[in-house]
Amino acid sequence: MSSMFVALISIKVKPEYVAQFVEATLDNVRNSVQEPGILRFDFIQQADDPTRFVLIEAYRNPEAPAAHRETAHYQRWRDTVSDWMAEPRTALKYQQIYPPDEAGWQYPKP
Repeated sequence: MSSMFVALISIKVKPEYVAQFVEATLDNVRNSVQEPGILRFDFIQQADDPTRFVLIEAYRNPEAPAAHRETAHYQRWRDTVSDWMAEPRTALKYQQIYPPDEAGWQYPKP
């Protein structure tokens, strides 16, 4: 098994900040997928509660999350959205089982 892993970041946003949160997070996502250590960085919203979001972050190696947290776009996102959160975000970390290698996690080429 490779050293890559996946983090699921759960976020609950104050209702009055949902639109601004989406905009700020899309900026972070678009920049994050350009990082060499990131295979996927998906952003989803809960269907029955629009204040709840999940970031699905697939990293190539254990060092990549720390490198991600050092980027200007992550720090800008963190500082911008911190007061918009209704509760602290939570992170669960997983090792991938399937797809078994990085190729299966990469975004398709346009």
